[in-house]
Amino acid sequence: MNKMKIKKGDQVIVLTGKDKGRKGEVIKAMPKENKVVVQGINVVKKHQRPSQVSAGGIITKEAPIQVSNVALIDPKTNEATRVGYKVLEDGSKVRVSKKSGEVIK
Repeated sequence: MNKMKIKKGDQVIVLTGKDKGRKGEVIKAMPKENKVVVQGINVVKKHQRPSQVSAGGIITKEAPIQVSNVALIDPKTNEATRVGYKVLEDGSKVRVSKKSGEVIK
Protein backbone atom coordinates (compact mmCIF):
# COMPACT_ATOMS: atom_id res chain seq x y z
CA MET A 1 0.00 0.00 0.00
CA ASN A 2 1.23 3.49 -0.84
CA LYS A 3 2.06 5.86 2.01
CA MET A 4 0.94 9.42 1.31
CA LYS A 5 2.35 12.35 3.24
CA ILE A 6 -0.73 14.48 2.56
CA LYS A 7 -3.86 13.66 4.55
CA LYS A 8 -7.50 14.73 4.70
CA GLY A 9 -7.88 18.21 6.21
CA ASP A 10 -4.43 19.47 5.15
CA GLN A 11 -4.02 22.86 3.47
CA VAL A 12 -2.27 22.40 0.10
CA ILE A 13 -1.14 24.50 -2.87
CA VAL A 14 -1.36 23.31 -6.48
CA LEU A 15 2.05 23.18 -8.24
CA THR A 16 1.05 22.43 -11.84
CA GLY A 17 -1.94 22.50 -14.16
CA LYS A 18 -4.81 24.90 -14.78
CA ASP A 19 -5.18 25.69 -11.06
CA LYS A 20 -1.47 26.37 -10.43
CA GLY A 21 -0.90 28.58 -7.39
CA ARG A 22 -4.37 28.09 -5.90
CA LYS A 23 -4.78 26.88 -2.33
CA GLY A 24 -7.39 24.62 -0.79
CA GLU A 25 -8.19 21.97 1.79
CA VAL A 26 -7.95 18.25 1.07
CA ILE A 27 -11.48 16.77 1.17
CA LYS A 28 -10.53 13.18 0.37
CA ALA A 29 -7.26 11.23 0.13
CA MET A 30 -7.02 8.14 -2.08
CA PRO A 31 -3.73 6.35 -1.30
CA LYS A 32 -4.35 3.41 -3.65
CA GLU A 33 -4.69 5.71 -6.66
CA ASN A 34 -2.11 8.22 -5.28
CA LYS A 35 -4.63 11.05 -5.68
CA VAL A 36 -6.35 13.68 -3.54
CA VAL A 37 -9.54 15.73 -3.94
CA VAL A 38 -9.04 19.40 -3.05
CA GLN A 39 -11.93 21.76 -2.30
CA GLY A 40 -12.51 24.20 -5.20
CA ILE A 41 -9.61 22.81 -7.27
CA ASN A 42 -9.86 20.84 -10.57
CA VAL A 43 -13.60 21.53 -10.84
CA VAL A 44 -15.31 19.68 -13.71
CA LYS A 45 -18.85 19.70 -15.10
CA LYS A 46 -20.63 16.35 -15.13
CA HIS A 47 -23.84 15.54 -17.00
CA GLN A 48 -25.98 13.51 -14.61
CA ARG A 49 -29.17 11.60 -15.32
CA PRO A 50 -32.07 12.06 -12.92
CA SER A 51 -32.39 9.41 -10.20
CA GLN A 52 -34.69 8.83 -7.23
CA VAL A 53 -32.21 10.63 -4.99
CA SER A 54 -31.26 13.66 -7.12
CA ALA A 55 -32.48 15.64 -10.09
CA GLY A 56 -30.60 15.43 -13.35
CA GLY A 57 -28.70 18.18 -15.11
CA ILE A 58 -25.18 19.53 -15.25
CA ILE A 59 -23.46 19.46 -11.87
CA THR A 60 -20.01 20.76 -10.94
CA LYS A 61 -17.75 18.74 -8.69
CA GLU A 62 -14.09 18.43 -7.76
CA ALA A 63 -12.13 15.78 -9.64
CA PRO A 64 -9.14 13.96 -8.12
CA ILE A 65 -5.68 15.45 -8.69
CA GLN A 66 -2.36 13.61 -8.60
CA VAL A 67 -0.70 13.96 -5.17
CA SER A 68 2.63 14.86 -6.83
CA ASN A 69 0.98 18.01 -8.25
CA VAL A 70 0.17 19.44 -4.81
CA ALA A 71 2.40 20.51 -1.92
CA LEU A 72 1.59 20.99 1.73
CA ILE A 73 1.45 24.59 2.99
CA ASP A 74 3.94 25.36 5.77
CA PRO A 75 2.00 26.52 8.87
CA LYS A 76 4.72 29.06 9.76
CA THR A 77 5.71 30.64 6.41
CA ASN A 78 2.45 29.93 4.46
CA GLU A 79 4.50 28.59 1.50
CA ALA A 80 4.82 25.19 -0.18
CA THR A 81 6.97 22.69 1.69
CA ARG A 82 7.97 19.06 1.67
CA VAL A 83 7.05 16.73 4.52
CA GLY A 84 9.37 14.78 6.78
CA TYR A 85 8.85 12.67 9.88
CA LYS A 86 10.32 12.99 13.37
CA VAL A 87 9.96 10.89 16.52
CA LEU A 88 9.33 12.98 19.65
CA GLU A 89 10.63 12.22 23.17
CA ASP A 90 7.33 10.59 24.15
CA GLY A 91 7.71 8.12 21.26
CA SER A 92 5.07 9.56 18.96
CA LYS A 93 5.84 10.00 15.27
CA VAL A 94 4.81 13.38 13.80
CA ARG A 95 4.93 15.06 10.39
CA VAL A 96 7.39 17.95 10.14
CA SER A 97 7.77 20.76 7.60
CA LYS A 98 11.14 20.57 5.83
CA LYS A 99 11.31 24.39 5.38
CA SER A 100 10.70 25.60 8.92
CA GLY A 101 10.90 22.44 11.03
CA GLU A 102 7.41 23.19 12.37
CA VAL A 103 5.24 20.23 13.45
CA ILE A 104 2.23 19.70 11.16
CA LYS A 105 -1.02 18.91 12.95
